[in-house]
Parts: sequence; structure tokens; C-alpha cells
Amino acid sequence: MSFIRTFHGDINPKTLGVTYSHEHIVCRPPYWVEKQAEDLLLDDKEKSKLNVLDFKQLGGQAIVDATAIDYGRDVKAVKEISDETGITIIGTAGFNKSFLWEAPVPEHVKAVIGNYQTFYEWIDATSINDLADVVIKEIEEGLEGTGIRGGQVKFGTGYNRITPLEEKTLRAVARAHHETKAPLHSHTEAGTMALEQIELLKSEGVNLEFISFGHMDRNPDPFYHEQVAKTGALLSFDGISKFKYAPESTRISCILELVDKGYERQILISGDTARKSYYKHYDHGLGLENILGKWVPRFIEEANQKGFDGEQLVDRFFIENPANCFSFKK
Repeated sequence: MSFIRTFHGDINPKTLGVTYSHEHIVCRPPYWVEKQAEDLLLDDKEKSKLNVLDFKQLGGQAIVDATAIDYGRDVKAVKEISDETGITIIGTAGFNKSFLWEAPVPEHVKAVIGNYQTFYEWIDATSINDLADVVIKEIEEGLEGTGIRGGQVKFGTGYNRITPLEEKTLRAVARAHHETKAPLHSHTEAGTMALEQIELLKSEGVNLEFISFGHMDRNPDPFYHEQVAKTGALLSFDGISKFKYAPESTRISCILELVDKGYERQILISGDTARKSYYKHYDHGLGLENILGKWVPRFIEEANQKGFDGEQLVDRFFIENPANCFSFKK
């Protein structure tokens, strides 16, 4: 029987509800702390909570917090937000991309991984299987020793490249997936290297129906999207509201092309809201309310104009597809 693992335990996938599939709620990434990049530090639990409440008021029910061990998770603060708002949270085990690994390892993380000075040092010195064991422990026992278990496993690669250590973490996460049956998520920098990641995952025997590829809208190439979709993988259009990368017309066009080709059950939507300036209650940004409040009505109207059932597609993208994607299929 399948289930979804949340901050409040395992639930029936049918109860997940309206879901944002890739967000960050409270985090202090060590790399950005060291660089004094204040905009990238989501470090106020109460402000984050207000943004989550905006999402709830528009009918939102669940959020996937895609913050991995190297991106400054605050597991307890996010759990408190889940407790206080009633929003279901799915946590993430695994890794992000390699440039972040130059940062020092926080003391509480050293208690989990060992006395390494940087993430790079840890990943370089540790075998694939031992890295996998850390990921497995975070799924089966708890994130960073908290007892709050992760609900997906993640890896990431850089822009137009996969470094040897990124390949190492990909393989570790693939092996953790086999052991735990946790769903997989990939960070693709600017939407690149998904096809190359796929070849590595195949070499680890991964069924690609169990993975979502992030940032597909950063690379708005319908042919490329179709090649990913043909494998059975899900595509996450998680840059909604980020007009600096592309207008919404481009994202919606790419999404509807996939729908037209028969891939509507392989699409996820979110905002990857990871800056103070993106959040309403941090710095007057569009916040978590923009997707449900403004993007969804616009998408429905545009989809209907093109002969699709916009409301049915929204249910697919926000309810049915996340329920399938984030399920453990034991």
C-alpha cells in the first residue's frame, strides 16, 4: 500500500490535497550565510508562517519543503509552522548542488555526519554507500537527528555540467531510494542536464516514474521537455511568478504542449520561493498566494481558450499528480 511521509507521519495519498511541490519555508543556507547574502536567508519563523497562512486561506493544504541537508534546514521551526497552521509539510533528505558544499558544516549537522569542516570534505571523503546510509537514516529515523522523517530524497547538479561529487551524491540518493522507496527529486540548474541525469539514474536501476525533475521551466524547450516526459518522469514547473526568467505565457505554453502530447499526469507546479524578496511578509514580494490567487485563474482561462479543461488540469497539477509523485510505493 502506498503512503506519503509528512512531518506528522505517514498519510494516505488521497488526503494530501492542494499541494505546492517545491518550496522553502525556513532556512539559513551556510553558503549564503558566509556570503552575507541576506535575501537568501529565510530566517524568521513568524514571517514564514504568515506566508504559509496566505497559502492556506486560498485553499492550499500541503507544501513540499525541498530544503536538503546542505541548505540550512530548520526542521523544528518548519514542524512548528505545520503544527500551528495545519498545513501538511513533506521534508527532504539528500543534497543540493556542489557550489554550496564549500560552506562550513553547522555544528548540529556535524553530530549527524561527523566532524567534517565543509560539505565538500564530507562528500569527498565518504563512500557512495555511506552517503546513502545518511540519506536512508533521514527518511527512516529523522532529518538531522530530530525524529521528523523526510518524505523525499533529492540530488542536484550544476549548470550544463555534472561534477564527480554531484554524480556521487546522485548515486547515493538513487541507492537510498531503492532501500526506502522514497520518491526522488532532482535539482537541475537552469533546467539543464536532466537527460544526462537520467542516464546515470538508469545505470542505478531507477524507475523514472518515481522522480520529479525541478526547474523545467527555466529551460523552456518543448522538445527537451518531451524527451524527459517520455521516460515516465514528472516535470516540475516550479518557477511560477519569476518573470525575470520568462513570462507566464512561456511557461503556460510549455505546460499545454505537454498536455497536448498526453503528459498531463506528469506535471507539477510550484514557486521555489527561496528569497526574502519573493515573500510577501518578508519583503513585500508576491508570496505564496500568487500561484493559487492569480496564476491559477489565468491558467484556467488560457487553457480553456485553447480547448482544454483548465479546472481539470489544475486538479491534476495540484492534487492528483502530487499525490502520485510523493507516494512511497512499497
